[in-house]
Amino acid sequence: MSAPAPSPRLELLPAVDVQGGRAVQLVQGVAGSGGEFGDPWQAALAWQEQGAEWLHLVDLDAAFGRGSNRELLAGIVGRLDIRVELSGGIRDAESLEAALATGCRRVNLGTAALEDPEWTAAAIAEHGDRVAVGLDVRGTTLAARGWTKDGGDLWETLERLDGEGCARYVVTDVNKDGMLKGPNLDLLREVCARTDRPVVASGGVSTLDDIEAIRELVPHGVEGAIVGSALYRGAFTLPDALDVAGRP
Repeated sequence: MSAPAPSPRLELLPAVDVQGGRAVQLVQGVAGSGGEFGDPWQAALAWQEQGAEWLHLVDLDAAFGRGSNRELLAGIVGRLDIRVELSGGIRDAESLEAALATGCRRVNLGTAALEDPEWTAAAIAEHGDRVAVGLDVRGTTLAARGWTKDGGDLWETLERLDGEGCARYVVTDVNKDGMLKGPNLDLLREVCARTDRPVVASGGVSTLDDIEAIRELVPHGVEGAIVGSALYRGAFTLPDALDVAGRP
């Protein structure tokens, strides 16, 4: 008997989260909780040099409504050769246009999709595949504004966004994020069962086995996985992770 065919390739997106001009990692979204990792440009460049094809670049200060690293992030996007998903504080026309103008491949809307549904629908209609929506989840309740507020029911919001033509979802289990205790595979399966749009998994990846487990969900609708703390803490290398994810 021949061995079963491996799952299709999983896209990996190393994360560079920026706070106060520095690369950081948070635990469950708590400021100052996960350590600082220096110059965000050097972090981004290192992931590119190690084979990344995507980068998940986050302005944490903008996400929490306490400032902005906009010019710094725009400079990083402009100097990289790989695709960038830009996230954090994109919640109105001005911030969306500024984010798209960096040349990033797509933006990730968070709080705005919960607090201003009409604007979100218009942004999805105008920009299509360049707009993803971040669904940050505790149980089946969405977390908004840097994870400090409840944002409504996951399934109701997913149904609404599907109806508006949302192209892609970035799904984070807030309770898993930065904890290095494994992803919430059940949540990912359930989201995939309720939408035909691709899903990017975020939160909890701590081992190469976790990446393999998420890769097995690719046939169900998971397209990619964001990896942060595990890479920065040396749990595995990015080249090894890319191999497990099925890079050619």
